[in-house]
Amino acid sequence: MHENLATQGYCLTGDEGRRLRLGLRFPTALCLALVITALVLQSALMVALLVPVGLIAGWTSRHPFDYLWNHGLRHLAGAPELPPNPTRRRHAFKLATVWLAAVAVLFAAGASTAALALGGVLVGVCGLVAVTNFCVPSTMLAWLDGRRNQGVPA
Repeated sequence: MHENLATQGYCLTGDEGRRLRLGLRFPTALCLALVITALVLQSALMVALLVPVGLIAGWTSRHPFDYLWNHGLRHLAGAPELPPNPTRRRHAFKLATVWLAAVAVLFAAGASTAALALGGVLVGVCGLVAVTNFCVPSTMLAWLDGRRNQGVPA
């Protein structure tokens, strides 16, 4: 778990990571639930409404759902406030935003099978983050950063 969070760019001690284990999963888990609902309903509108959420998450230090955690749910859980999202995590949100937009366009164009297939992969990737904190885009970016820092062409 600790290595998965470090790959996303977090610099947390083991104790901080344990105390934040629910909070760091919350934004992704809520998005996951909303994406699954949109896919079940095959709703281009619902998927499209998630695109601005992703834009905010990708281009600011806070995911919009961080505010729900920080100002409400964390008090119920007795958990600390979430730290700002590191760069790699924000880049992953940017990728998810483009992915969501593609799914919305496919649904709107009547290509439901393609939208469900692309959306299903997104559900898998988001589910992996929500359950294990393993982020495929952050891992790929860390690998590219490592190659770049070693002077090896990516």
